[in-house]
Formats: sequence, C-alpha cells, structure tokens
Amino acid sequence: MRTLFRRVALVASLVVLAACANKEILTVPNLNSPDVARTYATPAGVESVISSTFRQVWGAMVSCTGCINTQAHNFSLENYSELNNFSMNIRSIIPRGPIGNERNGAATGDNYVAFRDLSKATRSAANGIQALERLVLESAALPKNALGSKAQDARARAFGYFAAGWALGGLALGYDSAAIVTPATLPDDVPGLSGYKAVGVAAFAMLDSSIKWATSADATNGTNGFPLPSTWINGVALTQAQFVALARTQKARLRAAVARTPADRAAVDWTAVIADAQAGITADFQITLNVSAGWSGAGPYDTGQMYNQGWHGLSNLIMGMADTSGAYATFIATPMGSRDGNFLVRTPDLRFPQGATRAAQQADTPLPLPGLRYIQNRPTGDDVPQAGYGSSNYDYRRWKPINSASGNGVWTNIAKIEIDMLIAEGQIRAGNFASASKLIDAARAQHGLPSIGTIASATQPIAGGNGCVPRVPQAPSFATVGCGTIMEAMKWEKRLETMFSCAFMCWFTDSRGWGDLPEGTANQWPVPYQEMDARIQPYYGMAGAAAKGTYGW
Repeated sequence: MRTLFRRVALVASLVVLAACANKEILTVPNLNSPDVARTYATPAGVESVISSTFRQVWGAMVSCTGCINTQAHNFSLENYSELNNFSMNIRSIIPRGPIGNERNGAATGDNYVAFRDLSKATRSAANGIQALERLVLESAALPKNALGSKAQDARARAFGYFAAGWALGGLALGYDSAAIVTPATLPDDVPGLSGYKAVGVAAFAMLDSSIKWATSADATNGTNGFPLPSTWINGVALTQAQFVALARTQKARLRAAVARTPADRAAVDWTAVIADAQAGITADFQITLNVSAGWSGAGPYDTGQMYNQGWHGLSNLIMGMADTSGAYATFIATPMGSRDGNFLVRTPDLRFPQGATRAAQQADTPLPLPGLRYIQNRPTGDDVPQAGYGSSNYDYRRWKPINSASGNGVWTNIAKIEIDMLIAEGQIRAGNFASASKLIDAARAQHGLPSIGTIASATQPIAGGNGCVPRVPQAPSFATVGCGTIMEAMKWEKRLETMFSCAFMCWFTDSRGWGDLPEGTANQWPVPYQEMDARIQPYYGMAGAAAKGTYGW
C-alpha cells in the first residue's frame, strides 16, 4: 500500500513538472471535485468529516435496506415473511439453514452491507481524529487548538471516538471477525482480522476515550463546545451530560449483547452493565428521521418496506405469549408442522388491539394507531398466505405516521425501558428480585399489565394464573404453556419495547444470549466473501449454532 502511494506521488510530481514546462497550460484546482488532502488540511474540513461519522454508522446499522439487521429480525422471530427480498424467507424458515458465503450466492450481498459500511465508518472516524491532532500540533505555537477553541476540539474528539465505538461495536455484534481500526492506525495500514471479542474490547476503549474527552477540562474551555450541533445526530442537540449518558448506555448495551450463547451471557460483567446503564439515558433516545438530510427512514425496513403487503408479519410463536384466552395453549399443543397462527390474541396488554372478535380488534386499531397500541389486527383483505407456525393476523404499525410521511419523523432508537430491562436482567442474575421486579412492574403498568407479584426465586411463576402475561411453552415437552418467570416478564417488556425500534439487532442479540433462537440458527455472520477475496484469503460459511432452547423450537 505504501509503495502504491509512493507511485501515485511520483506520477503526481511528473504531472506537475509537465505543467510547469508548458507555460501555456493554466492549472486551476477544481473545488467541486473531492480532494481528500484538502479536506483533512482545514479546520472546517476536519470538523465536517468528524461530524458526519455517526450518520455513516446510522446508515450501516439502521437505514440500510438489504443487510443483516433485516435478516436478524427474521432469525429472532421478530418478523416473519416468505418473500425472498432481503433474504427474509431463508432466515424465517424453520428448520434453519446455514449462512452461506459463496461468491454471488443467496444473501451474500446483504451480508456484506453492514460489514463494509461499519468498516468505512471506523476508518472515517480514525482519519478525522488523526487529522485533528495534526492540526493541533501545527497550531501549537499559536492558540494550541485546531478548530477555534479547546472546547470545540474536545467536542470533535469525543464525537469521533463515539462514532468509532458504535461502528466497532456493530461489527462485534454481527460478525465473527473484523479489522480493528482506531486513531492509532496509520491511514495506509490494513489491519488483520481479529475475533469479535477483541473487536468488542476495542469498541469499549473508543467509548471510554469519548467519555474522557467529553468530560475533560478542555470540553468547557472556550466556545463551540457542547451541546452538539443538532445536525451531528439529527434533531438531537445533546448536552455534555446527555452525550456522556448516551455513551455509557451504549457501553452497557454492547457488553451484554456481544455474548453469543447463554453461557457467555451469564459470564458478562453484570455489575459493570448495571453501573453504565444506571448512569445512562433517562428518557427515550429519539432521532428525527429526515431523508433529505441523510437520516433515512423511507428505505429501511423498520419504517419502510415492512409496510408493503406480504413483507411483514408477526409470528404468534412469540406474540401469542400475550394471549390469556387459551388459543395460544391450543396452538402450542399442536405439532409445529400443523400449527395455524391465525388465531385471535386476547390480552390485557394494551400494545395489542382489544376486542373479542377480529372485527372488533380491527375497529380498535385504525391507522394511525390510537394511544398505546403498537400492533394492528390487519384488514382481512391484506392477509397473505404464510406457513402456519409463522403466521398471524397481526402487524407492527407503531411507526405508520413516519411511513406515511415518506420516512420522516421522530423515531425511538433506544427506549428507556430497554435500558431499565437491561438493569433488571443484571439484578435477576444477581438474585436481587425485588429491585428487578420494581423496574419490570413500572414498565408493565404503562401498558395495562398488573404486577408480577412478590418473587422469591428465578424459577417462580409470576402472578396472574391463567390471566398472566407472558404465558410461555413449558419444558420438557414444550406442548403446554404456563406463566413465565421473572426473567420471562423482563424479556417480554424488552421485546415489545425494542420491536422494530432498536439501534441494531436487539431481538437477535438478546435471543442468542437468552437461548431463545430456534434450534440450528447461526448466532453470527462470517466475514463476507468480498472482504476475504480482497485479502486473498479463503472464504467460509457459518453453520447453525443455537441448541434447542428456552421454548423448545
């Protein structure tokens, strides 16, 4: 790579000499053409690069169309579709198949998108911070800052490290390996691949550096520090305290979500998770989707394609756990291959339509959905034939107003309840059932569900008898249902609040750590063949790793 750069430099020098020899040639720089060197040489250019890095992360995690985020919805039963678009069909079908990675194979283009774009984002953040440090050194004899004040420099550093932490974290969550690029990586270096655990450690280090700069003395020394400009994270002008809280929140989420198996998740440092989460966000973290500003909501699945008929459905394998009428019990008692999920879910959970008939539920959920409803009993004419176990009459329609506004509007990226349930999980694992119950009951009360009762053990069913929510398949036969435990109550709240409202693959990363994925589901993606070809290394696929788990699937 360095040899290539030297050759380019030599060619450029010869071109300059030739231009000088011919004095009639007028050389004028084209300021409308990208010039990387000029961009990284000016304060405005460097700040512009750094300010755009989280938008790149956003594009890789959320506003991508065909990518592993969409596949993860189907792997985890958050979504069900038999269409082959975005590989939804091959990720929905039970029994599961492996993740193929052959050249130009099914889903291999979709598998590559997040890997490519998150890797680009880490490089952009690293290059931006390096350029900032060069400008600081060059100005050391003058004001000893690069962008206008020490506060402005500190803000840029904090944001660059923040974006790098999110990008590396996304790679650690999704792929078995990735290259670790940080501000210590030279621009022309191509690091080897590191395992996901090492990539996760690097992500933590970037987030720690972000917090360090955001809380440094420099961060309040001069003008143009915090709050962030609202264009850096669209519609959100984070104060210094809010920015640090968001970074701590992401650390907590990442620490738990990087686990691949129930054993890995149990071994997580839950004390650290709880500490970061408790110091994290105090309200929903929401972003204003704006297609024209590059914060897309029209193309992504969660506020876009899922609203097309046949692209989306909610499987009653999971949604049926809300049912208190006995219909879910009948469904579970039927062998998997003969199940019909098109039954009426009657539940006190107000996120679901209310009513004793399908017509009544349809009348209760006109679009846009009223009040606390997240889920619609779809119009009968919109039903699409699906496999029995994957079917239902229900669709997620919480974000219909955004869809109707061509992808523009306020969207919840991290729900406060998600973080409360992360704390609750840590408390459950520590045996602090009273503390966990308080958080779970507070979440349930917002949606019409009663207290889970006084819990004395991790195996004790929650209160409610036949009217409890959730009701889950019971071991060893998994052909009957019963009230879930405190852990299941926590999982229910987290699932409903992160459903199609999540920074990146929430259901999937939680389900693999909880042991809830259907048997044979792969718990990560391989490094895409495109990257392996570029490295002149053999590519490989990813076999299913999930054992028969919590619900017997």
